[in-house]
Amino acid sequence: MIFLSGADVVLPDRVLGPATIAIDEGRIVEIASGVRPRGARDEVVDIHQHVVVPGFIDVHVHGVEGSDTLDGGEAIRRIASRLPRFGVTAFCPTSIACHPGALRRMLGAVREARLRPERGASRVLPAHLESNFINPAFNGAQPLECLRLPVSSQPTDKESGEAEDFSGADILREIDSASADIGIVTLAPELDGGIDLVRHLVAAGHHVSLGHSGATYEEAQAGIAAGARQATHLFNRMSPLGHRAPGLTGAVLEREDVTVELVSDGVHVHPAVMRVALAAKTPARVMAITDGTAGSGLPRGARTTIGGRPITVGDVARLDDGTIAGSVLTMDRAFGVLVAACGLGLVEAAAICSTTPARQLGLQGLGTISPGSTADLVVLDARLRVAQTWIGGTRVWPLS
Repeated sequence: MIFLSGADVVLPDRVLGPATIAIDEGRIVEIASGVRPRGARDEVVDIHQHVVVPGFIDVHVHGVEGSDTLDGGEAIRRIASRLPRFGVTAFCPTSIACHPGALRRMLGAVREARLRPERGASRVLPAHLESNFINPAFNGAQPLECLRLPVSSQPTDKESGEAEDFSGADILREIDSASADIGIVTLAPELDGGIDLVRHLVAAGHHVSLGHSGATYEEAQAGIAAGARQATHLFNRMSPLGHRAPGLTGAVLEREDVTVELVSDGVHVHPAVMRVALAAKTPARVMAITDGTAGSGLPRGARTTIGGRPITVGDVARLDDGTIAGSVLTMDRAFGVLVAACGLGLVEAAAICSTTPARQLGLQGLGTISPGSTADLVVLDARLRVAQTWIGGTRVWPLS
């Protein structure tokens, strides 16, 4: 057995420490105070003056350290190999709106990475599609030439020289043919055919997330009634909360059966507003996300791409016209922002970064530190920086 010994351990309801976590065959078998005696073949890892939290699960990440999910080739595997240093033990590779061929290649790479995972890499979960079915008025950095209506059999922008000759039906065929490799689909419910699309996707087993949307309160409620149970990057690229017009924001804040993503960098959403959202939803209904791009982990001023479009690294990622194009956040920093800027305790921050996303996606055995759970763990130092990452009871970062 392996014993991680001497650290404070963040359990679902409290912090226990100093404590020892016993791991056998990739699972946690015991958590006990103090240091447990070992047998001749046992391995003890001394992690005094550290904190152990469940492995971070990022359900919305486009890339890291120069690799984007739509780059093709080995991009998904490169991203999976680089995320453990930031404490990520599982992630949903996330796309922006793209043409059917690019989507097909990405989903094929996701399938390959899931079927043949590489040792030392983060677990590749079914993809998150920031889909073609979003509101053009709330597109943000999503390419307008790739947006379509669910009911349309023709391209929505034939006059654009940049438009690809494909329809909404073509995208739906790609989604249906790769159903097992798609976990979350973001869409705008107010589009023509949007509510029927929610029902179709939910019936196929996907998690529908409302976002990039100008939906009214009533339209958002209709989407929720049709089966949507998530909201994509709360407050960003959605109809705002007004005291007479609650919009999509008000609808998802009100509903106990909707879990929201929160870009936890303190830039996309001010910490004061993050605290308001947490008070309304509780940590059990908030998932910290990075919305990270290929610029995450790169120095300020670095240039890279998202979906083939150039971006520059700053406090966020930006297109050349200044439009925010996702973040440069990593999950370890998101955890730190929740603690330092939002004033959360370690238990609450761990719930938002690990437990809630695992439960929302139905990931059995992940997201908590408890007997019987998979030993996906992050060891943090006193400044909440990643010291070690463990996946399935094996230390994957650092490797030596």
